[in-house]
Amino acid sequence: MMHQDQHEDRFHVVVNHEEQYSVWPTYHDVPQGWRSVGEPAPREECLRRIEELWTDMTPRSLREAEAAG
Repeated sequence: MMHQDQHEDRFHVVVNHEEQYSVWPTYHDVPQGWRSVGEPAPREECLRRIEELWTDMTPRSLREAEAAG
């Protein structure tokens, strides 16, 4: 098995305008409409961070519409 490049096992936690989270590999540019949150880390650490940050999976626009009545 070939040794992986150090960057291949690092990920960004990314979030979009609807406050939905995902992991994104550091060897790809963060997609348009998403922004990186925090420092790159191993995938499992990023998933734990998402679990802490993403406490309501309802999209932001729907939460705002419900709050407006």
